[in-house]
Amino acid sequence: MGLFTTPFPSGPKPAPRTLRALARLLGYPDAELRAHLPQIREVLHAEGALPAARLAELDALIASLTRQSDLDAEADYVQLFDSGRRTALHLFEHVHGDSRERGPAMIDLAQTYEKAGLYLAEGEMPDHLPVVLEFASTQPPREAVAFLGEIAHLINVVFNALEKRESRYASLMGALLDLAGEPPRAVQIADEDAIDAVWDEPVAFDGCSSGAAGAGTAPGQPQPVHIVRRAGHQAPTPPGATA
Repeated sequence: MGLFTTPFPSGPKPAPRTLRALARLLGYPDAELRAHLPQIREVLHAEGALPAARLAELDALIASLTRQSDLDAEADYVQLFDSGRRTALHLFEHVHGDSRERGPAMIDLAQTYEKAGLYLAEGEMPDHLPVVLEFASTQPPREAVAFLGEIAHLINVVFNALEKRESRYASLMGALLDLAGEPPRAVQIADEDAIDAVWDEPVAFDGCSSGAAGAGTAPGQPQPVHIVRRAGHQAPTPPGATA
């Protein structure tokens, strides 16, 4: 069995395994994830969707996680991503904060996944970036790029915040911008209040297809995925596609 537990559907995809590998690499670095770092690196290099310089940066991130102890890797991750808005991985935190609009936005996004035959695993939030990336990896090429483009301004802010902290995770956000076809743009990261002014651009998730979903394969042992296809579900045909 591979690192990912279900096969991708046939047909062209824009770096689906790279998106899945980046989603996994962005996850909480517990012992299980860190045991699969060699397979994640292999997927990133095998698909060849990223430039050599970016792959070298991601190699450095993987090497750093490999060298760290379990406690240090996990503590650094929590400090980086769970201790402030500027590097938050929950996208609606940037858009809605704690406002009442966040709940309906979560429901809408979860329904977008369900229309594609994808259902959240227990405990997962629909706006968590690794989950969003797994969904993007299941989409047809044009829709996947458009979907990444819709959230690129948020990824860019997190990229800048991580660069300011001199975190190797900035390379991962840079890789997502590469896949979205968006160059990194300088954003002034001053304080938490300043971030609100940058994150006031709304993000819309209704431009994505509800096409077939799946996962990639890579050497290693099986792992649960964030979003899964319900047994017996037939995904709807993407707009403009032939059933």
